Amino acid sequence: MFPHPLASLLAPFRGAFTRPTWQKVVQLIEGTLLTHGRRTVTAALRAAGLQEERHFNLFHHVLSRARWSPLRISRLLLLLLVQTFVPKGATVEIVADETLERRWGPHITKCGYYHDPVRSSEKQKRISRGLRWLCLMLIVTPPWTSRPWALPFLCVLLTSEEVDMRLGRRHKTVPDWTKQLMKLVRRWFPDRAIKLVGDGAYSVVELGTACRKQQITLIAPLRFDACLYTPPPTRQPRQMGRPRLIGQRLPQFDQVLFDPHTTWQQAWVTWYGQGKRRIEWCSATALWYRGGQTPLPIRWVLSRDPEGKHEPRAYFSTDQTQSGLSIITDFMKRWCAEVTFEESRAHLGVETQRQWSDKAIERMTPCLFGLYSLVAFLGHHHHPTGDIPFQQTAWYRKRQATFADVLAVVRRHLWNDFRYSTLPQNPNVILLPRSDLSRFADIVCSSA
Repeated sequence: MFPHPLASLLAPFRGAFTRPTWQKVVQLIEGTLLTHGRRTVTAALRAAGLQEERHFNLFHHVLSRARWSPLRISRLLLLLLVQTFVPKGATVEIVADETLERRWGPHITKCGYYHDPVRSSEKQKRISRGLRWLCLMLIVTPPWTSRPWALPFLCVLLTSEEVDMRLGRRHKTVPDWTKQLMKLVRRWFPDRAIKLVGDGAYSVVELGTACRKQQITLIAPLRFDACLYTPPPTRQPRQMGRPRLIGQRLPQFDQVLFDPHTTWQQAWVTWYGQGKRRIEWCSATALWYRGGQTPLPIRWVLSRDPEGKHEPRAYFSTDQTQSGLSIITDFMKRWCAEVTFEESRAHLGVETQRQWSDKAIERMTPCLFGLYSLVAFLGHHHHPTGDIPFQQTAWYRKRQATFADVLAVVRRHLWNDFRYSTLPQNPNVILLPRSDLSRFADIVCSSA
């Protein structure tokens, strides 16, 4: 049965597909949301009640052969998320981060060996084989929670230098890809204020300069040995020689940290998952310069724990008018990206797909991450005020809904809230169609 309610909610994406492909896309989305375990095409077909579909290979072709643009889908998804969660005129906040999808198999040509931060510890570094993805995620605060969520809308497959050399193409680093993608986002939103938040991989002068040209604010950590300078002195009349780019070298953060003349300000900030925490911080403007590059005007901020339990940290923003405290609070929003990656693995089956075709691989994983954002959108559509019910147990008391609760709500709506006819003689007995019973049995009892 064709899921018309789901198709109407996904109407903004209708124009990106042909009619036959669109019908299959909606059925695959429904099956992927309902199934548990591996997110393969066959598992989605079983969950959608299409296990007897003779032309099942056409559903595989949606990922491996059908003509549709993932970039266009990303644009439509971002427009939908901004329209749903970001107030008109507010800043569009984006977090950029990479994640490793552990995959094996000789047919996956773009696999590489990368540092695995999840399996590594301070004493032992682990290397895993897989696919490395760069994800851009929209930072929002849904009405059912007080914590920010990172909603993926654009994913790019990163390849190692060895793989690029074997494929005969130019290698692009994470900052290179990020510059290209942020130019694309600026083209999609020419009149909106945009912030980009990243970790240490995005603390690069060239990326900051590119973001500044696009009028995008970049916020990232700053190394303690970063070369910071004062602005160049005013050029005197008839002064000979090339104009100076920078002024005097400023003290490094180690010196600022232990300088008794440093003026510290105190504030209480909401630490992610840990409640309120008191910090001390100082801030100023400077030029960040590396030889041969254009100096980058930044505002830096240095924070420390007055109790000495946590390491001091330094951050920067390419917006020199931004306050130091807001830089710290903006950077903390990027921590929700790790939650998105973990929830996608736990509830949406990332790393369980089994495609071997390069085209299908480069489509399937971004689609699963995009499904995370789609679940948030569907949850907001069904409960715009945030009154999403969530399960309680004797051993764990929830205070607000999580992704698992929102996914459960979406699944219930896909089952039409179990609104079946009841037996006239006994209202507690429902008349469950045999086809739905078969689907229930496949989803609940099947292990694949």
